[in-house]
Amino acid sequence: MADVVDPTLRYNRGARLFHMVIAVLVIANIALGLLHDPLEHTINLIAPHKSIGVTILVLSVLRLFWRFRWRTPDYRVPLTRGTLILSRAVHWSFYGLMIVLPLTGWLFTSVAKRPTTWFGLFRLPPLPVHKGDPIVDLSHQGHTLLGYAMAALVVLHVAAALRHQFILKDGLLRRMW
Repeated sequence: MADVVDPTLRYNRGARLFHMVIAVLVIANIALGLLHDPLEHTINLIAPHKSIGVTILVLSVLRLFWRFRWRTPDYRVPLTRGTLILSRAVHWSFYGLMIVLPLTGWLFTSVAKRPTTWFGLFRLPPLPVHKGDPIVDLSHQGHTLLGYAMAALVVLHVAAALRHQFILKDGLLRRMW
């Protein structure tokens, strides 16, 4: 017999689709960002990295609208106050990073010789900055540091999901899958 999950305990299909697509894109972009420097003389990974970043930005803004339109599901088992606070902090940090990371990338690449395009289909307009502006260097450094923060959050998020699934066995993973 199929395991029936109470719909009030699950995210709706749209939220689950946003989650899956953005998760795959974020993981791919972390890999592209980490491999860009070691492979820059072999293959151009920065163009797809930029395009995926723009896609993440747009999807994340849409996901936020979706989140405010549809309520989040209840928990099957109540979480401790500390777990709930940590969970919310991680989720809102994800939203912040999914918006700020592409914007910092767009900012510092606005002074690059090659324009930023979205999968070669259209150009993004450069932001009004100039080479040598302190904000350009700051955004480049911030982009790198925030990229590592995003990677750490992904690891933390996956570890927490696996803990709920295999150690606590509280069915929390079914909320999103």
